Parts: sequence; structure tokens; C-alpha cells
Amino acid sequence: MEHKNKLFLAITFILTIAFFVSGCSDIPASENETGESAATEEPVAITVSAAASLTEAFTEMEKEFEKDNAGIDVVFNFAASGALRTQIEGGAPVDVFASAAQDQMDILQSGGFIYNDTREDFAENSMVMIVPKGNEPGLTSMEDLKKPEVKNIAIGNPETVPAGKYAKESLANAGLWDSVSGKMLLGENVKQVLVYVERGEADAGFVFRTDASSAQPDTIEVVTTAQVEAPITYPIAVVSSTQHREEAQQFIDFVTGETGSSIMEKYGFTTPQNV
Repeated sequence: MEHKNKLFLAITFILTIAFFVSGCSDIPASENETGESAATEEPVAITVSAAASLTEAFTEMEKEFEKDNAGIDVVFNFAASGALRTQIEGGAPVDVFASAAQDQMDILQSGGFIYNDTREDFAENSMVMIVPKGNEPGLTSMEDLKKPEVKNIAIGNPETVPAGKYAKESLANAGLWDSVSGKMLLGENVKQVLVYVERGEADAGFVFRTDASSAQPDTIEVVTTAQVEAPITYPIAVVSSTQHREEAQQFIDFVTGETGSSIMEKYGFTTPQNV
């Protein structure tokens, strides 16, 4: 009898140990003693579709923004404002839209593609006429574009590129569009126009002043400012199809805030007069 009791106690002890070990092994390795997950959450990614002329300023802004907002990862899509607007209308997964022209944002607003109460003007720019370094035709004004030795004038496509629309407006206001329109070399965005002039593929071109400032050293010269009727202001807004409205608004708040404005000014933009 005593032998049976000892055997029973031994079996009970072994089963108890086995149950305890099995229970411990069911605790996920990724959980701490309180049962909370120890894994780091992935940051929320937001896509910002922005005008090509914002490339340098927004790229620097991304670094500063993410320092203060570690839980948000900003992904940029730079292109002509008209092309970006079309992408948004087509259902592209975009959270924030920053345009170089009011009309592209107006179209989205009228179609319900943005949250109207998030729309803000955050920067101003101006247009300039540039030529390759050396300026062989000796251009000193927009009037000189009529010279026969001027073969190619680079501008953005006026239908989709705000800088191209402003260039056409400026030439038309100066009474020059009809006489020089046959010389136009159209770019898909303002950065492409800049490259055409940098490489000497165009005798002259029209870009934003901020783009001229970002040109490769010793490649271009600024001839004159191209006058347009109204101030060139940049609006920004949250796209209504976003799944991350709070994070998108945080980015806009940063862009329009003190640090964002300081970065914009660093790259030659100015603060809108109505802000």
C-alpha cells in the first residue's frame, strides 16, 4: 500500500510539472509580463501629392516633420499639379494635395475630392525667364524672344503645368504669344523645363523663381521677371478619400506652421499676403 501511495504521488508531481511547463509555453514571446505587446507599431504612411516645384522644400520638410511625428511616414508623389489632380479624380490613394495653382484645387473642391475646411494657402512664388549660361542670343527681355535665332522656348504644358499656364499668360499679356507660340518646347512639369535650359536644348524658358534657384551651378541665367495678373499662391488640403485624416491634417499644420514656413522661405517661397 505504501508503495502504491509513493507511486501515486510521483505521478501527480510529474503531471503537475508538465502542466505548468505547458502553460508557460503558451505565453506569446512578443508579450511582456503585463500581457501587452512588446512589438513596435508600424508608422502610419500618408501619401502627399505635391507640385514639382515643391520638391526641394518638401523633401527637407519631411525630415523635420518625421522627427516630431515618429508615428507618421510621409511618402511624396511629385509631378505637375494638373497630372496630380487627375490622379486624385481617378481614385489614386492620396492623403494630401499641394498644388502650384488655385484652379487645380478649385476643380477638386467643386467635385468633392477634398475637405474644404482643410484648404489653406501656404506659399507664394513668381515666374522668371531664364536662358542657358552665356546667353548667346543676347536676350535681355521677353521681347527678344521674337529674334530669329531663338528657335526653342521651353515652358510647361499650359493644360497641366501651372508654370506653363503662367508663362502663356505672361507672354499673352505682353502681346508676344501669337508671334512666339510656334517656338514652344513643352515640358511635362516645371523641372523638365529647367533641365531643357540647363542642357542648352532651349534658348530660353519660363520657370518659377524657386526652380531657377535650384538649377545646377553655372548652367542658367535669369533674364527678367515674367509678370502675371494675380499672385501665384500654393494651396494645400486633405483629400476626402483619405483613411488617415488626422495624420494628413498634422502634416498640413506643420507645413503652415512656423517651421514649415521657415523652410519654404529658405527655398525662395514667400508667405501669402492673406495669411
